[in-house]
Amino acid sequence: MRIAHVIPYFTRRRGGSVASTGSLSIELSRMGHDVTILTTDFECDSDLLRSAENANVTVLTFPYLVEIGQLIFSPSMKAWLKGNGSKFDIFHMHNFRSYQNNIVHAFARRHHIPYVLQAHGSLLPFFEKQRLKLLYDFVWGRRILDEAAAVIALNRMEERQCISMGVKEDKIKIIPNAVNTSEFEHLPERGALRNKFGIGPDWPVVLYLGRVHKIKGLDLLLAAFASLVEELKNVRLILAGPDDGFLTELESQARALGIEDRIIATGPLYNRDKLEAFVDADVYVLPSSYEMFPNTVLEAWGCGTPVIVTNRCGISDLVSRAGLVVEYNEHELKLAIARILGDDSLRRRLAEEGKRMVREELRWDKIVERFELLYRDTLDEFREKPVLT
Repeated sequence: MRIAHVIPYFTRRRGGSVASTGSLSIELSRMGHDVTILTTDFECDSDLLRSAENANVTVLTFPYLVEIGQLIFSPSMKAWLKGNGSKFDIFHMHNFRSYQNNIVHAFARRHHIPYVLQAHGSLLPFFEKQRLKLLYDFVWGRRILDEAAAVIALNRMEERQCISMGVKEDKIKIIPNAVNTSEFEHLPERGALRNKFGIGPDWPVVLYLGRVHKIKGLDLLLAAFASLVEELKNVRLILAGPDDGFLTELESQARALGIEDRIIATGPLYNRDKLEAFVDADVYVLPSSYEMFPNTVLEAWGCGTPVIVTNRCGISDLVSRAGLVVEYNEHELKLAIARILGDDSLRRRLAEEGKRMVREELRWDKIVERFELLYRDTLDEFREKPVLT
């Protein structure tokens, strides 16, 4: 099949949807498909670009002119589609509200090419720029949803969101995120990251890794950690990830709580550095107020690190099998962290179960087969439909 993945940006700074798009494209290419990623040069990540191209994935980065309300305008993509888009069998749109989805939707409809949509948790118009999102939905979004051949949900939470947005249940296909387990075959030795930041080999380490954004619940984590500091003398909190507008506020909060000397903000960590962080952590905490299916949980499991998430994360049903799920409040989060740090047998058991789930259920080479089947079924069904005019 000739498959085009459509995403407005191709940078790890923008979160898990980009990593999933790149990994899925690489796996599909390894299965013999002709895969192209249509994106823009907005904050383009050269390392991510190179890894995809090394796996025979074509990545086309169209120049962007301006970003308005998170819409990244790249009109040259529209011109390119006019001359080249008809060669694709199917389009796979990633994220929901984007200029790129608008033009691909219009092209696909005009040329009778099916597309599937994967919102990666971005369906509901809440949190930021609500009015702009509602306007987008009125002008473009509803039609993009209605005319998609299939809408991919990461879990039951996103399935419910799809239904609330008017998507027919028989059009929704649940396919979870996955990880490439080969990344975890040769893990770093424990202690590499601790040595870099002067952390003792026996000091308890709590890790958060992801965007430093308000929605991630890091203010809740700092409040819980401040209570933990009173009980554990040498405990440290590592905040690893790019600042997405919230780091200054967290620094102020840490000073007010008197715990700034216990917190290490590393900035973004990728590749081997990221693995070192997971290996050296005693627990990975994702305290988000909203999260759909974070890849970091799977990566923590792959490294043998136990996980805590809040019940506002769509992945909480999986984590309940190999981690701890807590209410979104400071006291419950503090108790869960203290429980894992204080119980070696629990920590080992959760670590082993997480590794097993990744190895047996959440590997890309297994999940990619579900996408391939979805594409084939979509093409078979689409060919039987009358052409829309």
